[in-house]
Amino acid sequence: MTSGAPPLHPRPLPPLHHRLRRMSGRDPREPHRAATPLELLYDLTFVIAFSQAGAQAAHLLELGHFGAAIVGFVVGVFGVTWAWINYTWLASAFDNDDIVFRIATFVQMVGVIILALGLPPMFHSIDEGHHLDNVLTVAGYVVMRVAGIGLWLRVARHDPRHRRTARTYAALVGLMQVGWIVLIFIDPPLVVAVALFFALAAAEMLVPVVAERRGGRTPWHPHHIAERYGLLAIITLGEIVLGTVLSVSAVVEEEGWSLAAGVVAFGGMALAFGMWWVYFLMPSGDVLARRPGRSFPWGYAHLALFAALAATGAGLHVAAVAIRRDAHIDDVAALATIVVPIAVFLLVLFALHAVLLGRFGPFSLLLFAGSVAVLVVAVLAVAAGASLSVGIGIIALAPVVVIVGYETVGHRHQAAALAELRG
Repeated sequence: MTSGAPPLHPRPLPPLHHRLRRMSGRDPREPHRAATPLELLYDLTFVIAFSQAGAQAAHLLELGHFGAAIVGFVVGVFGVTWAWINYTWLASAFDNDDIVFRIATFVQMVGVIILALGLPPMFHSIDEGHHLDNVLTVAGYVVMRVAGIGLWLRVARHDPRHRRTARTYAALVGLMQVGWIVLIFIDPPLVVAVALFFALAAAEMLVPVVAERRGGRTPWHPHHIAERYGLLAIITLGEIVLGTVLSVSAVVEEEGWSLAAGVVAFGGMALAFGMWWVYFLMPSGDVLARRPGRSFPWGYAHLALFAALAATGAGLHVAAVAIRRDAHIDDVAALATIVVPIAVFLLVLFALHAVLLGRFGPFSLLLFAGSVAVLVVAVLAVAAGASLSVGIGIIALAPVVVIVGYETVGHRHQAAALAELRG
């Protein structure tokens, strides 16, 4: 039975319509803030973009064209991820879910698809080495960013408190888009184009720092931001699941259902599961709520972390080709395309722990060294004659080292660090 008494502080119900509303800052301490259905739909388009980037990189890697694969992957993943990051922080602070915000989100989704369609010709042009075919990729990126500029201008109009910040965002993001469009029309040699890309990317990454310091911090929600980043991490982990399916299919095609197929299936899924477990060991939301100044290094480091997750899936694509004996590289090099991204993922993850909690002691160093040692053992085993399937099975143990360490002892270190932050 219930008392029938109303709650002490009833929350107002959201309106059932989506007509025009003022786009002003939301309460960063709003209870039970969670990702919206619109944000989840928006994220789905990035499945296609990450898959395109991974597939194109895997093709060049199995040919042994490592430089072209890395450059193309960095260019493609940066465009996709940076646009997602900017939308996510804007939505966390100002999402009013009216018709204009929904249409602007739809426009950004269209931009993601355009960018994804431009990735194959871009990778091909980099591999040829003459120029950078970036027409569609830049067009898609600019579409996404222009939609964001429109939202920032709405914030500037509706929210006097954050007007200066919003105008700074709109002006600087707009200036950056002019630079990207100019890069299309001047069509410089490949080396110059790549150098200009990195210069423009660095300038883009300075925009939030300048805007938030010049006009004041936007009212983003720490737990909402942590959830949104976690959701994109799960999406990129899907690339590892897809790579596992391709690798298992290659083993079955080569030798039928066998122990090797089982090892690859178990190893790939265990790798995805272990990397998921390790990622969510980070108490991101709690720390960002108490130390919002750590949001910049935390958010920027995720560029490398998302790229590492997607690259791990691409490496499993390469392993599938190598298992079928169609690759132009040996098994050690094929395994390295998985090992290197995992090592980067672990390095970035431990760095994020250090940034969030403000400490990096011998225990963390021991866990990192142990997980890397597992990766080294896998490479040495394949170099000594073990099959690629066995190598995949071994590298799946790398996250397990971290999981066991944190679940037995490390959680106490985290609890002590969080107690200091709360104090």
